[in-house]
Parts: sequence; C-alpha cells; structure tokens
Amino acid sequence: MTVSFRLGIAGLGTVGASVVRMVERRRAAFAAAGLDIRVTAVSSRDRGRDRGLDLSGIAWFDDPVALARSESVDCVVELIGGAEGPAKAVVEAALEAGKPVVTANKALLARHGAALAAQAEAKGVALAFEAAVAGGIPVIKTLREGLPGNAISRVYGILNGTCNYILSRMEREGLTFEACLKDAQALGYAEADPTFDVEGFDTAHKLAILTSLAFGTAVDADGVSVEGISRVQPLDLRMADELGYRIKLLGVAQATEAGIEQRVHPTMVPKSSAIAQVMGVTNAVTIDADAVGELTLIGPGAGGEATASAVVADIADVARGVIRPTFGIPAAAMRTSERVEMQRHEGGYYIRLTVHDRPGVAAGVAQRMAERAISLESILQRRVEGPEADPRGRSGRPVPLVLITYAATEGNIRDALDAIGADGLLAEPPQVIRIERE
Repeated sequence: MTVSFRLGIAGLGTVGASVVRMVERRRAAFAAAGLDIRVTAVSSRDRGRDRGLDLSGIAWFDDPVALARSESVDCVVELIGGAEGPAKAVVEAALEAGKPVVTANKALLARHGAALAAQAEAKGVALAFEAAVAGGIPVIKTLREGLPGNAISRVYGILNGTCNYILSRMEREGLTFEACLKDAQALGYAEADPTFDVEGFDTAHKLAILTSLAFGTAVDADGVSVEGISRVQPLDLRMADELGYRIKLLGVAQATEAGIEQRVHPTMVPKSSAIAQVMGVTNAVTIDADAVGELTLIGPGAGGEATASAVVADIADVARGVIRPTFGIPAAAMRTSERVEMQRHEGGYYIRLTVHDRPGVAAGVAQRMAERAISLESILQRRVEGPEADPRGRSGRPVPLVLITYAATEGNIRDALDAIGADGLLAEPPQVIRIERE
C-alpha cells in the first residue's frame, strides 16, 4: 500500500528550493518504501524569481497562511524564518488545521517552542525541526530518540559556521576579525549585517533548543548568557596555540546543583579534543552522558543541501506516521529550571591584561587575584624588545600579561579585574576567555 503525502512549502529561498529538488530526486526511493511524497503547493514573497525549478503543476499561494489551511496540503514545511510574523502565523494555522509541520526555524522554536509543542500535542500531529539546529547533523534525533537510556550532564558545540570560519581563518593566517568577516561576507558565509551570527545570538537560539531536549526543560532563550567573537584578537589565538588550546565560539548547556547553566561565548578548548579539530564552516555537537560517555557529532551546519537533508528526513518520518513529543517528553511534563547566572559559572579562565610595563605590576595583579582566592596556573608576560626597551627589559609602554587560572567563579574573576582596573594597572579593558576542559 502506498501512502500519498502532499507537501506545502512556505518559503522558497536556498533551503526551500533545495527541498523541492531533493523531494523530486528521491521520489523513486520513497516509492520503494511505500511513500508517494510530492510538493503540491508553494508560497514565497517573490513569485518572479528564477530558482531553477519547474513549478508547473504546483499551486502557488501568495498568502502562506492560506497555503497552511489548504485542503490540497497534508503537511506544511515552514522555511520562511523569524520568530514572529508570517512564519509563526503559518505554523499556528497548520497546527490548528490538524496538519503536521516540518520547520528549520530555530528562532521560532527558541521563542515559542513550548506553546507550539503543546498545540501540536493537543491536535495529535507532529512538529518536527531537525533542520533547526546544526544543519545536516542529526543531533535532534540523537538527543530525542537515540539516548533515552542516558542521563545527560552537558551538551555543547560549534553551532554557527560563520563564527567558526572566522576564527579558523584568524588562527591559520593571523588575520584580524574585521578582515576575516569581510571575506566571509564576500563568500556568502556572513550576512551584510552579521550581528546575529558573530555576536552569538544564532548560537543562543540553537542552544536553547538543545538544552530543552537534553534536560527536559522548557525552552528558555532568555536564560542564555551571550557573548560574541568580535573582541577576539590574533594575539589571543596565538597565545591559545602556545598554551595548547584553540578558541571556538561554543554554546554550552550544563546541569549543575543550582540548575541549568546556558552560555554562549568564545571558549578555549584543548587542541587534543575532538571539537578543536573542527575548522571552517563545519558544525559539531558534543554530548556528555553517563552511559555512552562523550559523543561528538560533526558535519555541515548550513547550506541548502545540508539543511534540506534534515528537512526531508523529517518529512519522511512524518509521512510514515511518526509522531513524537516535540521536545522528547509531553509538553505538560517540561519543567522550568532554575537559571544559573553567568556570575555563578565556575571554571578555568584565560585573562589577557594590557598593563604598563613597570616594576610591581605583575605582583599587584597576583595580589588582587589572591585576595579573591583565585589560584593562578601560569602567568606569561610579553615584553617590548628592540631599541625601545631599556637595559632591564622595561619600556614603560603597555604590554600583554596573560593569566591562566584554576577553577574560579565568574563573579570573583570580575571583582578582581575591577580592583586591578581601579589600581590603575590597565592600559585597556581586559580580555576574558573561559576554558572548557574535557
């Protein structure tokens, strides 16, 4: 018996067009599995755009909400994007009509995931979103379906290819953030306004979704502490290399005694770790669990074909009648976790201070750290060399002083840095990068 399954696709950008092509390309394979999956309706803002698609025989809707309600559609694929507006209206209309939804919209799920999950559950239909996090990497299925026998303690990863590309180029070629960003924009890896990517907000939305899946909590995008990569300098990458680390923008969700810690920031990771090997636009997610230990998934995190692969995987599941709780457990069972503010984070730190090159500065810095029970693993000072240096090696000019700490709280680190600044020892604001140890 063959199951007929008619798709309505709202949004015909790069991913939407790739989904149309992939569904057509895989029709024979689906038919062999008893599935007649066809695109019967589409909607997009620009009807006249040449997408390289044959849309003859496919109904066009100028209004995506009308598409969602159409009786000619069995499943709605939302690829418009955005947390509000048409994307939200389309998904809500489809669910209200009792139709399953497949989406790649991380912003929508990060903001309205709990409400949409409850709506899908009430209507008895699927809300699938494999493509919303890490593109072609099947991390949603892994967390929701592959690890029910595991208690997860931490999930973290490289969730934005733009940032990973920029940091990789900065490390390999010694370029500045600004130069690498310009190249990323020229290559299409970064938007004209790159703020959402480079300041960590895209990663934060994805992390909020992973947190819910990993820990059974309500999606809490506002509970994510966010810091981007725009302040990372080539010197930081050189120092990281010298110390045995690489710098990555990570999203980290971790269970602690106080609650769930969610944070996005530049992070030093040991060069020996699997995630440190991930360069360029590639994404990676590591899951720490009690039974399997450390599990790392690596693959393409963006792009039309990779994201379409995840969308089509969800379409195939839904066509087979697979309905699972959206975030792994019933919406009513999703608990609200205590937020752990960044000030309470505890771990190792890389601190680069630009200090005046004069006697007693390092001792003054160490004293302020000791007053707050911060133990230093190492102190590295780079002095000015050449004719500007005096016979004792001091120039009086600003020089970098790098500290590596043992485990300390963010609050104590910040208090110590405020005191060092008040002492007049700093020539510019400090650089702080957290260390994520294996």
